[in-house]
Amino acid sequence: MKKKRLSILFSLLLLSGLVLSGCGSKDEGNNNQGAKDGGKDDESFSVAMVTDIGGVDDKSFNQSAWEGIQAFGKEHNLKKGDGGYDYLQSKSDADYVSNLNALARRNFDLIFGIGFKLEKPIGEIAGQRKNVHFGIVDSVVEKDNVVSIMFKEQEAAFLAGVAAAMETKTKNVGFVGGMESDVITRFEAGFRAGVASVDPSIKVQVNYTGAFDKADLGKSAANQIYSNGADIIFHAAGATGNGVFAEAKERKQQNPDANVWVIGVDSDQYDEGTVEVDGKEYNITLTSALKRVDLAVKDIAQKSMDGKFPGGTTVTYGLADKGVELSTTGDHLSETTLTAVNDWKEKIINGDVTPPGTKEDMESFLKDLGVTP
Repeated sequence: MKKKRLSILFSLLLLSGLVLSGCGSKDEGNNNQGAKDGGKDDESFSVAMVTDIGGVDDKSFNQSAWEGIQAFGKEHNLKKGDGGYDYLQSKSDADYVSNLNALARRNFDLIFGIGFKLEKPIGEIAGQRKNVHFGIVDSVVEKDNVVSIMFKEQEAAFLAGVAAAMETKTKNVGFVGGMESDVITRFEAGFRAGVASVDPSIKVQVNYTGAFDKADLGKSAANQIYSNGADIIFHAAGATGNGVFAEAKERKQQNPDANVWVIGVDSDQYDEGTVEVDGKEYNITLTSALKRVDLAVKDIAQKSMDGKFPGGTTVTYGLADKGVELSTTGDHLSETTLTAVNDWKEKIINGDVTPPGTKEDMESFLKDLGVTP
């Protein structure tokens, strides 16, 4: 009888251990935050993004981010959709919060908000969903589960200004901006400083359209600037910049000998400058000030997958780490211009020259060169 009782007791203990073991495995599998902190394998990590109103195919900022996420997904054998990589497009500012919430409900591990206009929506949703990692591009959100991604746009824009100053034939160039903001100010300030550093006598026309998704406004602004004597326009206007290209190509179609150029932004916009006249192909993209949002989102996604998500910090990309640069597609820049661009690039990386990134710094920089801001 004693042996029988011991046998029953042993069986009950063994069964109890199995039940507890099973419960422990289930809890561990649901501990999402713990999995993130320790890193995830390729198959269990997911990443998505919310565009600003420029749209995913804006040929610029959002498109670059989406290309980076797509490249990351393909490198890790992820599929588009839930559990892999995806995006939601915002048609208006009112879509930001709902789109971020929708991706969080779909259990994406890392969600990017593309553009400074998503600063408040990211802050709101990140505060509600603390187990989700977020990334905000072009703004700062001070929360432990958010990484803020910034760029030294003024450095690439400075090189674009050098190129424009070296290549202009009229000593008259232009800048078309979207909405006035700290980001676009950095583009303008760097560009104007680069132009003045080469030749302070060159005129720079500036036109802010007030929108990132209005190609007609970009076309109108470009028409005005070209009509006032400029032969090169640098745009930092998102999809509005498509109108700048449209105006330049229209002028080239009307007169193939017209000396009109556009400097693209964010992505390499060489293809946007292609125009055909009487069966002959031309291209009016002089160069592009690249802002490697694609590399940034890939870098942050990899860190997050590896369990090294830099939450609560600001990561800034510049010339020194190839976060910004100037494209050479099409070989439209002369050897003399390329030499000058590379010389200024080295000065910036070495700290000998600091391109201005604010209106105040720009005004001071220009005044030192004898230019009235």
